[in-house]
Formats: sequence, structure tokens, C-alpha cells
Amino acid sequence: MGTTRRALLTAGGAVVAGAAGLFGRRVWLDREPTALPAVDKSGRLLWQNWSGTEHAYPANRVAPASADEAAHLLRTAAGPVRTVGAGHSFTGLVPTDTTLVSLDRMSGLSGHDPATHQASIAAGTRLYDLGPALAAIGQDMPNLPDINKQSLAGATQTGTHGTGAGFKAVHGGIIAFDLATPRGEVLECSATSNPEVFAAARVGLGAFGIITRFTMQNHPLTRVKKVTSVRHRDALMDGWDELATRHRNVEFYVIPFSHQGLLITHDATTEPVRPRGPDADTDGLMKLKSARDLLEFASPLRFRMLDSVLAETPDQIAVDEGWKLLSNERPVRFREMEYHLPRENQIAALREVVEAIERHRSDVFIPIEVRSIAADDAWLSTFHGRESGSIAVHAYYKDDYAFFYALIEPILRRHGGRPHWGKLNSLKHDDFAGLYPRWKDALAVREHLDPEGKMLNPYLAKVFRRG
Repeated sequence: MGTTRRALLTAGGAVVAGAAGLFGRRVWLDREPTALPAVDKSGRLLWQNWSGTEHAYPANRVAPASADEAAHLLRTAAGPVRTVGAGHSFTGLVPTDTTLVSLDRMSGLSGHDPATHQASIAAGTRLYDLGPALAAIGQDMPNLPDINKQSLAGATQTGTHGTGAGFKAVHGGIIAFDLATPRGEVLECSATSNPEVFAAARVGLGAFGIITRFTMQNHPLTRVKKVTSVRHRDALMDGWDELATRHRNVEFYVIPFSHQGLLITHDATTEPVRPRGPDADTDGLMKLKSARDLLEFASPLRFRMLDSVLAETPDQIAVDEGWKLLSNERPVRFREMEYHLPRENQIAALREVVEAIERHRSDVFIPIEVRSIAADDAWLSTFHGRESGSIAVHAYYKDDYAFFYALIEPILRRHGGRPHWGKLNSLKHDDFAGLYPRWKDALAVREHLDPEGKMLNPYLAKVFRRG
């Protein structure tokens, strides 16, 4: 055998062996995480959040059907008492070994005013049920989060938001709420009735008591046009201020290891209805994963392949009532870190985040989400007192996400970010105290309502108490 042929065969064998090794590595990394026992040694059933980052085996599970029942429960139950909705928060807000409260028996509309477009809504109502219920009375929430599986209480208590420079987060629509407290009272809270509780507990992490009912300020039911298009990511970042001003609701995603991004806009329209088609997001995400699996250690080829494929993606257009288009199905599980930054710092921080990921984390494939949210005056709102821009970084649920804390969080904190209350972060009491101007006032209200700390599990104790 000639020397040249022998060398080629040897090199080819090395390539094949290397590819086989990489395939074997990815198969190993892609194995399903070990499932937790459904029942613990004491016979208690498992509770686990959607992403698998938190779990507990509560001794008692209860579901009050009214504000009075919730108040009685809080006065008599052993703590920590924690309330659960859909379990879509990534942080440790819910886990308790003692009392877990579901609001599923408190759901639906109990009244509305057609003149003001206000509605009274039970706190356990899921957003996917709320959309059609409001539409039936000619109302709509003009700004919804990316998914709609949350309860209204869970969404508002964590400051969950959609996007749109002129729109506040979901809690921005709260006119009043009823709060069952650990003292066994039911407080009616608004800007004029128990105003400090209204300011402090509107975004309260379920740490002030149990909210049982909301009065929400909604908008007239509106038809919108949703356009999804692939754009060069530099054009999206450079033109973000203009895009945020021009469109009613707008966001974009940076697709890692490509030069492309995905722009999504929603604008009011009178065009005929064009219903959204079948979900294509899951298929697209799995194709990005396949590109990662194949070219994780060949970034230039990955850029080239993704740029080529994405450049041929046609625009997607749908026209329908807003509640049908603003939220999406997200069946693929992931872990997420999201920070809300002063709007003027958002794009500079985003550029650093993208550079850090593409330099150090070739395993990342889920797009980075970028949104805009109006300021509000809730004391613990991450949007308190400032127009904000959000940056959300994701990791597939089977992948390592420790890099969130070592690589991404320092960038977002340096640019003045506040972490989403339901998304992963490493902050504790003193960190939060420096981020919220009314922090001490909010804590004083919380201590007054819950002096024994009945609503605090270990995670929330680190948030609201020193040490």
C-alpha cells in the first residue's frame, strides 16, 4: 500500500472515529434526567415544577374555594404555606414540606363592566381560559406572556410580562384585589383601600398572603396581525428602538451561532382573519438542536449552515383576535434566566451576552429572547419606575445551565438588570435591597401581614430576610 493511500485511510479512520466519539458523547448527554420518586418514604406525593428545577413532597395539599376559606386556612395551617399555579416558575417559590395550596377551585369571571372594560376574575384562572372568557364579553388583555399556561395569580405575583413599549406587565392591569392574610383576614386592596398593601403585594411572590380575586383593567377586543420574519441580527439590534416604537407588540430572538434573528410583531388591523397554522416552533427548535449536535465543535460550519437554511425561511402571517396570537405553545422543556434592564442598556448587554455564548458555550442552541416593557409603580415589580428591556437566555432541560450564573448573570447585573422573579438567578436579600427603591417599605408591609413568617419557605426567607 502506498504511503499517500495509507495516510488517507488513516486520516479517514480518525475522522470516522472522531465522529463516532462525538455521536456517543451527545447520546450520553442527551439521556433523560433521572426521575424523582413519585412518593416519598412517608407516602407524600411529589410536586415538581415544569422545568424540573424544583420539587417537594408536601404533607398537606388543600384547595380553598373562597376568600374566607383561604383566610381560615392561613390562620390555622402549619407553615410554610405556599400557593401553586401552573408551576412554570424556575425559582424556588413553591416548594414546601408542609402546606401546598392550589387555587384551581377559584376560577372564572364573576362580573364585568362593559363601559370601562373592567372584569372581576378569580385568581386561579388560567390565562388560556381567560382569553376566550374575556373575548365573550368583548374584552382582551393587550399584552400576554409568551406562554399562557400560568394562573392569573401566578403570572401577576412574579411580574410575568409580554412585550410592547406602551404596555405594562400583566400586573399593570390590576385595579384591585382581595388578599387573604395569615392573620385570617380578607383585605380589599386598591389605590384607595389598603393602598400600601396594594403597592407591596401586587407583585408579592405569594409571600403576603393568598390573592383570591382580581379586578383587571382590560381593553376592547382587538384583531391583530402577527408577522414572523427572519432578519439579520445586527439589523434587529441596531434598529430595536425604531421597531419598538413602530409596532404595538414586538420582540426578537437572536439565533446563536448564526447571523440571523427572528422578528415577531403584532399590530392592530381590520384585515380578514387568517388563523395561525400548526405549531412550527417546536420543529424549528429541534432543527437548531440537530445543528448543534452535528456541528457543536465546528462553529464556522454551523454559522454557514444555519445562515443558509434560515435565509430561505418565508415570513409567517396570521390575523386573529390578540389572545389567540400573543402566546405560544412551548412543549420543549428548558431552563431560563431573564433579567430586566434599563431600556438604554439593553442592546449593549445583549451584544455582550451573544459574544460570551458564542465564545464559550457551543452547546447553546435555544434563541435568546429580547422584549420591551413599560414602567409601573408596584413596589416589587422588576419594572418599577423605569422602562425596561428584557434579555432571556435558555438552556435545554437536558443540558448544563450553570453557565447562567458564571457567564451570563454578571453581564446582566453590570448593566443594571433586575432578575425576573420566576426565572433563575443567584441574588439574595441584600442584592434585592439595592435594586428596589421601596424595598424596605414592601418588607415592612409583609412583616405586618405575616409576622411569624408563615408564607416563607427557605428560598423566600433568603429573599426577604438577611442572613
